[in-house]
Amino acid sequence: MISLKKTARIACILAFTVIIAFHGSASGWHDETHLAVAKAAGYAKWYNAAGADMAKIKADRIEKNNHYCNNPERREVTPGMVLEQTARYNDAADTDGHLYGAILASVRAFKDATETGKYADYHIAFCAHYVGDLSQPLHNHPNDSFNARRHKSNDGIVEDEVFRNIQKIREHMYPIALRSESFEEDAAKEVARIANISRTLSYTLQEENRDMTKEEAYKQLGHSASLLKAILTSLTEG
Repeated sequence: MISLKKTARIACILAFTVIIAFHGSASGWHDETHLAVAKAAGYAKWYNAAGADMAKIKADRIEKNNHYCNNPERREVTPGMVLEQTARYNDAADTDGHLYGAILASVRAFKDATETGKYADYHIAFCAHYVGDLSQPLHNHPNDSFNARRHKSNDGIVEDEVFRNIQKIREHMYPIALRSESFEEDAAKEVARIANISRTLSYTLQEENRDMTKEEAYKQLGHSASLLKAILTSLTEG
């Protein structure tokens, strides 16, 4: 017979597994989707691009709030809003989220670490993840019942095939210029532009009460890959 102690231990393990599974399902595009975006963009260490979701297990709200922005309904995202959010990077109290600022703030952290001789590459891994989250429509949408009901399915809409179909992301990529002398201003404009594309799609999904199609998902991922490639190019040339 299985002892009560062993039964309790098994129950705890199963409960923990369920919690982790749920946590992962609500965290943005799933792992292989993030890796595919990073690889499509030419990020040499693409295999680190899912790390920001792993960090949430230990860092909790310090990291979670970097992954989304609960935009009030229909509010347009502006470059000024993006820049304002940079000060809230890693702010556990800002539960409305500051995804847009996290993208720029992670690049700042990379530059600061590089200038002081510290290992800087992980900051770009965080940036790659945030740029990926930018194109997930429901990461730019109010935390309402539609978001809660549809988030998991949209996170994984192409997860089972995307790493075999990176070319489908590349087919939707396009050039983005980020000038070294005005990097943050240019990047803020691009983050706001993609956020508004994603936000608009989120309302279309809500009005039609549906998930993204796979074609819509690949088009969204193309926006993220294009911006990430531009950021990587700017950092290399800078």
